[in-house]
Amino acid sequence: MLEVGSLVDGRYKILNEIGHGGMSVVYMAINEKANKTWAVKEVRKDGSMDFTQVRAGLIAEIDTLKKLNHPNLPSIVDVIEDNESLIIVMDYIEGRSLDVILEETGAQSESNVVEWAMQLCDVFGYLHSRTPPIIYRDMKPANVMLKPDGSVMVIDFGTAKTYDVNTGETSCIGTRGYAAPEQYGGLGRTDARTDIYCLGLTMYHMLTNVNPCVTLVTDKSIRAVNPLLSRGLDQIILKCTQDNPDDRYQTCAELMYDLENYQNLEPLYKRKQRAKVIWFGLTLLLSVLLLVAGIFITLSASKIATDNYDSLMYEASKNADYDAKRRLYEECISVPNKAGKPDAYLALIQCYKENDAVFTQDEANQIEVLINTNKDALMQDMNAYVDICFEVGKLYWYYYDYGTGADNQLTRGKSSVNWFQDVVDNAPDGYANYGMALAYANIGKFYRDITIIVTEASDKGRYKPLFDDLSQLVDQLAGDESESEIIRLEIIEMTRSALQQYSTKFKQDGVKEEELLALYNKIDTIVVSVETTTDKTTAKKSEIVSNMPATLTAIQAAYGTVQEENGG
Repeated sequence: MLEVGSLVDGRYKILNEIGHGGMSVVYMAINEKANKTWAVKEVRKDGSMDFTQVRAGLIAEIDTLKKLNHPNLPSIVDVIEDNESLIIVMDYIEGRSLDVILEETGAQSESNVVEWAMQLCDVFGYLHSRTPPIIYRDMKPANVMLKPDGSVMVIDFGTAKTYDVNTGETSCIGTRGYAAPEQYGGLGRTDARTDIYCLGLTMYHMLTNVNPCVTLVTDKSIRAVNPLLSRGLDQIILKCTQDNPDDRYQTCAELMYDLENYQNLEPLYKRKQRAKVIWFGLTLLLSVLLLVAGIFITLSASKIATDNYDSLMYEASKNADYDAKRRLYEECISVPNKAGKPDAYLALIQCYKENDAVFTQDEANQIEVLINTNKDALMQDMNAYVDICFEVGKLYWYYYDYGTGADNQLTRGKSSVNWFQDVVDNAPDGYANYGMALAYANIGKFYRDITIIVTEASDKGRYKPLFDDLSQLVDQLAGDESESEIIRLEIIEMTRSALQQYSTKFKQDGVKEEELLALYNKIDTIVVSVETTTDKTTAKKSEIVSNMPATLTAIQAAYGTVQEENGG
């Protein structure tokens, strides 16, 4: 086995093991010269399995991936073979597989599943358009990684094959439960429609949390499991999973179109139902009586709902138990006709912060499901909607619990981008927090994209806007004594880290030394003035203060003005 700290091929330094099974172990490694993280898969030749057979499958996977270039597919960058092992260096994918997410949080929201399915449609459309077409044949939640930015990556191409239109060669490959009938000998030939079938079963699993590997699924209707699920999505999945390939979607483009418009299938169904009611309809007099009664009932129900909502909000505000507060605020949002009121969402966000100043992945999943499920109702009041998005963005930026140290800070920034961008895209004219949302979004995009930009293009011109956005956050938030101490310290630390890491880059983009020193002196003054009240913020402040001299030295070194007392 590879040892932590060892160098592979003189380039890839092994950091730690991230997974293993059978004959293989997967490590995280870094190419220090390129400052790039990779996944290194080591397959030992001394395992109990037939290495020749395993090697053949790996070479097939490598050969397939080397020919592909798609943002939702990993890239193979190196293959190293010696007497003891076969080593494959590939993209490191940060995130969790969909089967792990299912195990941790259960059935997923319709909006998330549709977004993931559309990304997968794009991947399969790309694969099927190759010459010859590539049929993946093993779509399932375990083979899809969800990254922190919401994008998905398809992994494990060991069963993928090119499609021969003359032979249509079919073998019993795939995962039973997800595999299409034609993947088993004598039942037909695998082609692009095979992947559509597997994707349909994957959507079924994600929406119902019924695992087709464990439970024999004969009725593919998601509404048979949960009648509250969309009729439109139900129709789409049933069409994907027809036994006869001719009855399925014939291309991923057809499936993509229906996924983009699945909500439009609902009104069509309802119109048909209303036509039946009218056909067997009531008399005009009865309709009038029902209308009057309906108005009375609606008014009464509205008052009851309002009273119930207010009562739950009051009970939640007084409850000292964290889990009970979360449950009560969620009940408030589920009160009929109250899903569009922002109060419960904002109170729930405040509840997360007050609990332990940590925004967990479980809490992130809860608030995202609530907002995405009720997005149409929330967007009826755009000011309220963007307020919620702004506060969720700040939750990710300052409190998200995903990793530690610098990696955690970068992940926070990347994960918050979409929320702040939603504010920028939807904020009404004159929205008070527009400028800060734009600054947050720009900084988050910088940290999300800078590694790719440095690798593939020139990063010149990217650092001056970063300096301006950091300056704005320091002026508006870090210097505001009424702002919370954790927010002030997080902004100061992000600014300090950028000044130290990118001093030379700021100079390259035309930022003057006086400007950097002015910002440095400002955060130096502010951090001393922050009064901390918890062990966490006290430790944070102490760490920042201890790193300030090194930051000043970095600035002076970048401009050639290092003083003697700073090591010049």
